[in-house]
Amino acid sequence: MHPAFAVGLVFAGCCSNVIFLELLARYYAVMVTMFFTVSVVNNYALNLNIAMPLHMIFRSGSLIASMILGIIILKKRYSAFKYTSIALVSVGIFVCTFMSAKQVTSQPSMSENDGFQAFAWWLLGIGALTFALLMSARMGIFQETLYKQFGKHSKEALFYNHALPLPGFLFLASDIYEHAVLFSKSELYQVPVIGVTVPIMWFYLLMNVITQYVCIRGVFILTTECTSLTVTLVVTLRKFVSLIFSILYFQNPFTLWHWLGTLFVFTGTLMYTEVWNHLGATKSPPPKEDKEN
Repeated sequence: MHPAFAVGLVFAGCCSNVIFLELLARYYAVMVTMFFTVSVVNNYALNLNIAMPLHMIFRSGSLIASMILGIIILKKRYSAFKYTSIALVSVGIFVCTFMSAKQVTSQPSMSENDGFQAFAWWLLGIGALTFALLMSARMGIFQETLYKQFGKHSKEALFYNHALPLPGFLFLASDIYEHAVLFSKSELYQVPVIGVTVPIMWFYLLMNVITQYVCIRGVFILTTECTSLTVTLVVTLRKFVSLIFSILYFQNPFTLWHWLGTLFVFTGTLMYTEVWNHLGATKSPPPKEDKEN
């Protein structure tokens, strides 16, 4: 083989490879930035007087954000039935948010000044959740267009979305170090089976990482293997089970109005996905064709 031909292969192959790699990296950089921002803001909202049940219910309003951005960006139009379902979700979130606001401002142990300050932080938390909700919906639209253009690759997306944001945590280094010190000072706990003794908060963190990986891996597989209807239904049911567990196990305050708002949110979500029509279509057998004589 002539050396000039080999040199041509090197320049043509390697240069074109760099171009396509840069294109792919650019798209993933945008998606990873949005993913990192949504994750950090959602977690930080818990420090702003946002209770876990309200956090779960508020994040269930992703359909509202997806519809609004779908209309604005993708110029989509929806049926009156879907608009009704979204209105139901909006009412449910408003009811839960309003009742949570009353709980924040009506705590008897707080003075008037402390109550106002707690309410101000709570409002900031609601603003953070709203921003994260809209950003998450925008990320979903961007991810959808990316999958249409380059195909669905769940493992690749899972790796890039979680590996590339790691340098961003350098900006949170002081906060991470402070919590690491607190974790190390927690009470000791003997891990079953292996018998190793570690601070209990480190054990909780390890279990959180493992279960979070299992959850996220399942979601990424669902997005590539199942329809969006199935993904929405599974995630909605998961949120409902998590909400019930949070209320019963951790004894989080939850009034009858919260239950009513929760019913509105999840009923509206199921209406939006038209799950009943989908289940009815799968249960009813296809009509048999008449045999020709």
